[in-house]
Amino acid sequence: MQKQTNRLVNTLATRIEDILEERKKEALFRSLRTTENLIDFCSNDYLGFAQSEKLKTAIHQQTMDGNFPTGATGSRLLAGNTAFVEDLEKQIANFHKATAGLIFNSGYDANVGLLSSIPQKNDVLITDELIHASMIDGARLSYATRYKFKHNDVEDLAKKLNKIEEDKANNLALKNIQVFVAIESVYSMDGDLAPLAEICQLCSEFGANLIVDEAHATGVFGKHGEGLLNELNLEDKVFARVITFGKALGCHGAIVLGSNSLRDYLINFARAFIYTTAAPIHSHISVKCAYDLMQSASFSNQNLHHLIQFFQKQASLHPTIDLIASTSAIQCILIPGNENCRAVAGTLQAKGLDIRPIVSPTVPKGKERLRICLHDFNTEAEILQIFEVLNKL
Repeated sequence: MQKQTNRLVNTLATRIEDILEERKKEALFRSLRTTENLIDFCSNDYLGFAQSEKLKTAIHQQTMDGNFPTGATGSRLLAGNTAFVEDLEKQIANFHKATAGLIFNSGYDANVGLLSSIPQKNDVLITDELIHASMIDGARLSYATRYKFKHNDVEDLAKKLNKIEEDKANNLALKNIQVFVAIESVYSMDGDLAPLAEICQLCSEFGANLIVDEAHATGVFGKHGEGLLNELNLEDKVFARVITFGKALGCHGAIVLGSNSLRDYLINFARAFIYTTAAPIHSHISVKCAYDLMQSASFSNQNLHHLIQFFQKQASLHPTIDLIASTSAIQCILIPGNENCRAVAGTLQAKGLDIRPIVSPTVPKGKERLRICLHDFNTEAEILQIFEVLNKL
């Protein structure tokens, strides 16, 4: 029996090693690394909140003022709920002009919890082909029939919605199904914006429920960083929004915004919310302080938008640079080929610029790119360094 157990363990160990070796051969192997003393063009800290002394001071003061436990000690349905987090949910919902909200431990949990629980059997879930992995995983866990539409292609989405209407007309069993459309307002790997007005209009015409992930729009768009939906006055046109705290807010966690009924439903059926220990209260204090800062009269994201425009102007001066069109903080330069893209990124890093390669299969083959994240704390001189290095390659 012992020999058989050892043989099984050895077989599994060999299989794991073989899979990893194959990944290395294909130049797809991922590994963890640390960065020191590099100019940050990599992080999602768009507003610089993660390193803000003003925010750190506010968090420290509020934490010291209260007698808080170090951990939540349980799920929010047991020992982990507090009046503080419920008040925070109301503050965030009001800020984004939503009726209610429910905080999750991460953006991943929020998307998985929402998309896995809301669509029911025979419902239809249509997703943009480039949605985030967390939305894909949530969709896979749902009971809905799933379809994808071409990225940001309103015409293709309309075709899918028309086909579903035809199916409903020809099958009485489908008469009362719900249709959901899931997109991002700003896409994480391309940095481009969804045609929100057109998609909202289309969903309204077909009675589809729109779900929008605003992870990369929060803090960047809107006068006070409310997000792209708020900037376009479309917040009332969606069924649910996912707002994350780990990017522009410099904190951790996420919230699903929607109706009171949606909040109650997620409390009852979202497994990613129910079966996990809640975040500690000092995490929620950090989020509250970040929102207080965004709501303050002194808040501005205009310098960030100036740097975005400056970056695009510099890119336009170099016709050989293949820049993906984007008005967000995410700017991508196409460098086809995994090894080639990694080599260019390595050269930039050697010059003190923390710019990372995004390679296949994360993005399609031939669409490998340098993903450059701009921040409020970057400077024009730092941006110029990028193009100086690229021009010499």
